[in-house]
Amino acid sequence: MDWKIELIAIPVTDVDRAKDFYTKIGFNADHDASPTADIRYVQLTPPGSGCSICIGRGVTEAAPGSVEGMQVTVASAEEAYQQLVAAGVEATPVKDMGWGLFTFFADPDGNKWAVQELPKRD
Repeated sequence: MDWKIELIAIPVTDVDRAKDFYTKIGFNADHDASPTADIRYVQLTPPGSGCSICIGRGVTEAAPGSVEGMQVTVASAEEAYQQLVAAGVEATPVKDMGWGLFTFFADPDGNKWAVQELPKRD
């Protein structure tokens, strides 16, 4: 039996601001619905990913900005860095950490992300 991680909740204060941020950096807006007055559910997926994030109202009790250690992998950390900067995101210059090249950024609430280019395998 497979156990797949396919959805991770990211706590935010302003759903529209967060949705705009994530779509601006290239995430696909897959779903946006309010099934009740207390719930708004927005699902976003990074290009090529089998795992999505959800933001919204009534989807998590975690404090906005409390997520650390979210990581995505890319073919080129430098291209990802340039894409983030072009979208107006404050990202760190690419750094070789020994187990890959990384750039880091945070969303408007302070949720922290790492973007990793995996090392080349022989």
